[in-house]
Amino acid sequence: MKTSVFDGELIAPLPRISVQAFCETAEAAAVIGRAFADRRMERTHAKVQTGGAAAAVETFRNAPTPNVILLETAAAHADIVSKLESLAEFCDSGTRVVVIGAHNDITLYRDLMGRGVSDYLVAPLDELDVVRALSKLFTQVDADPLGRIVAVAGVKGGVGASAVAHNMAFAVARNLALQTVIADADLGFGTAGLDFNQDPPQGIAEAVFAPDRLDANLVERLLSRCTDKLSVLAAPASLDRIYDFSENDFDHLVDILRGAAPCIVLDVPHVWTAWARRLLVGADEIVLVAEPTLACLRNAKNMIDVLRAARPHDAAPRLVMNAVGCPKRPEIGLADFSKAVDTKLDLTIPFA
Repeated sequence: MKTSVFDGELIAPLPRISVQAFCETAEAAAVIGRAFADRRMERTHAKVQTGGAAAAVETFRNAPTPNVILLETAAAHADIVSKLESLAEFCDSGTRVVVIGAHNDITLYRDLMGRGVSDYLVAPLDELDVVRALSKLFTQVDADPLGRIVAVAGVKGGVGASAVAHNMAFAVARNLALQTVIADADLGFGTAGLDFNQDPPQGIAEAVFAPDRLDANLVERLLSRCTDKLSVLAAPASLDRIYDFSENDFDHLVDILRGAAPCIVLDVPHVWTAWARRLLVGADEIVLVAEPTLACLRNAKNMIDVLRAARPHDAAPRLVMNAVGCPKRPEIGLADFSKAVDTKLDLTIPFA
C-alpha cells in the first residue's frame, strides 16, 4: 500500500527545546545556522557558537546545559572521547549530545553510543541532515507514523481552492485507501461541511478556541466521519463571533492531526494573516490554486516567492490552474503563466 500522498521525505517538526551548537569550522557553522532557520526548527531556541568542545566546556562550567548540544570536532577517536568526558562533568541530566566528526568509523560510533552520545554524524553535512538528526531524537521509535500536512490555498478568492482541496482529499481516501482528514480553516465561510453534507454542532472552532482542553480524544469527537477513510473537521460557517487568531493558535491542533491520520488536508482561506501564513509555511506540501488571469498571475508570483524564501529546504509549492478556457474571458497562456511565476503547472482543470 502506498504510504504517502506526495513524494518527498517527511521530517517531523521539533518541539520547544533549546539547542546549542559548538563548531570548529566556519563551514559547519554556516550549515548548522541554515539548518536552525528551517521551518521544522521554528519552535526551538537554537544558537551556533564557535570554539568546539573547549568552548562548550567553558560555556557550561557555570551555566545550565540545553536540551541538545551539537558538537563538531575533527579530532581522532581518543581525543573525541577525552573531550566528551570533560564536557560530561558539566552536563545536566537529560541533555542529549550529538557529535559531528570527520571519521566514518564504526568502532568510534559504537564507543560513543556506549558512552551515552545520542548520535554521531559524519561531515560534511547538509542542512536537512542536521534537521533530520535532531528530529529523530524526539521521535519515539514505536510511535505511529506522522501524517503529512497538505495545505491548499487560492492565490485569489473564488478560484476554487476549496473544491480542489475537498476533491483531492476524497480521492486520496478512496483511491489510496488512506485515512484522510479535511480541516476547514475558513471558520466564517467554510464549505467543507456543505460539500460533504455534514452539519456538526462543533468542529474546528471548538478545537481552536479551547486550547487548554485540546487533546487527541477531543479532536476525535469533533471529527465528522464521511466515509470509512475520510473525516471532516468542519468550520462553523457562522458569523456570531469574530475569528481573530494569533500566529500560533493552530499549532497544537496541527500537531494532534498529524497523529490522527496519514493525510491531513488543510483548506486555508484566501487571507494573508500571521496564522494563515504559518499554516502554509509549516505544511509538508503546499498546493496553490489559480486561474489564468492577470490578478492571479501577480498573486501567485508573490506567494510563491515568499513561500520559497521561507521554505528553502522544501519543494516549491505545487500550482493547479483551474477553470481554464472560460468563455469570453481574456486569459494568459499557460506556458506564459508558468514562465512568469517560474513554476511548472502540476495540474490543469478545464472550465466546465
